Amino acid sequence: MTVRPAPDGRARLRPPVRADGPALRDLVARCPPLDLNSVYLYLLLTEHFPDTCILAEDEDGLLGMVSGYRPPGRDDTLFVWQVAVDPRARGRGLGLDMLLGLLARRTRHPARWVETTVGPGNRASRKLFSRLAARLGAPLGETALFDAALFGADAHEAEPLLRIGPFTPPAPEAGRIP
Repeated sequence: MTVRPAPDGRARLRPPVRADGPALRDLVARCPPLDLNSVYLYLLLTEHFPDTCILAEDEDGLLGMVSGYRPPGRDDTLFVWQVAVDPRARGRGLGLDMLLGLLARRTRHPARWVETTVGPGNRASRKLFSRLAARLGAPLGETALFDAALFGADAHEAEPLLRIGPFTPPAPEAGRIP
């Protein structure tokens, strides 16, 4: 199957499918400082959470992905777990496009809050979520969540919780199929 870009030249957005699992792992491997997980985990994301994940692709393949889920009992919240943008697609606003595309999906319970954890040293992700908050016209708050000591001997940074909201979900863009 040949993947064609959207009519406006931007990447095509779509939900993941099972066959995307290995490519998702490969994408994350190209995107440090993201934590790399097993192919099995990415297969589970495609199988169990396609409604809260989104991929971006062009005719040359996978450009990016956002993985997320709804925390139990909080249907109005999207927890964003990973945002990966291939090095060849950086600097074009693809991360923001994917997040907005995911939030614009028609669902029974639209998200009014976005949560994520971002280490203090991950400036690119912090900038992305600041831009998302500005685009949504919503406040961005930060609280402690996972202290560095919780990660044991992995020498991992603390992962504070970033919370955006409340906001009104963006409308789907004409011609885009997130």
